[in-house]
Amino acid sequence: MSEITVQAQKRNLTTKSALTQLRRNGNVPGIFYSKGVEPIPIQLPEISLKPLVYTSETHIVNLKIDEQEIKSILKGVQFDPVTDRIIHCDFQGISADQEIEIEVPVVLEGQAKGVKEGGLLQHSLHKLTVSCLPSFIPEHITINVTDLGLGKAIHVKDIKIPNVKILQNEDVIVVSVTSPKAASEPTTLLPGEEMKEPEVISKGKQTEEEE
Repeated sequence: MSEITVQAQKRNLTTKSALTQLRRNGNVPGIFYSKGVEPIPIQLPEISLKPLVYTSETHIVNLKIDEQEIKSILKGVQFDPVTDRIIHCDFQGISADQEIEIEVPVVLEGQAKGVKEGGLLQHSLHKLTVSCLPSFIPEHITINVTDLGLGKAIHVKDIKIPNVKILQNEDVIVVSVTSPKAASEPTTLLPGEEMKEPEVISKGKQTEEEE
């Protein structure tokens, strides 16, 4: 498990206008929290979050808040629905002797034999939520799909990781190889029936939740 050091500062700004200006200056507001500790509002440069967010690996974060350095993980990230920029982040403090819940990326390895037979590879679950001690957090979970045939799937229950418990339902499909025929087959109409136009559901404007 690799570690990344991130520098942050305690934050006093809480109003909507102040947070907007903070983001315009290239910073991201956030919260650090840990068991038995009062939450600490923080701010940090957006660029320092990118190695933690845009990656296929999980990291331990050495979070420096002013002069204090704390072992933590990036627990949550919020994005602007329009620009997709990071607008908020949560860090959780960790202890070597306490289990934590964390999302770990799933990486596929190999070429499924079902794809060679004309099937389509469907990667349904890109992250798995696990519970374990910090020392056992995997950087990523690798699944070899070489032997995955047409019409076959790998479920959560098929994945075993020493000292790590996967929290998703065991019957959830992680990756599968499906037949392309199901998606391409035309709909058969009974005599007298007409093809109906699909209903369009309007999407309401998403609002940003401020602290």
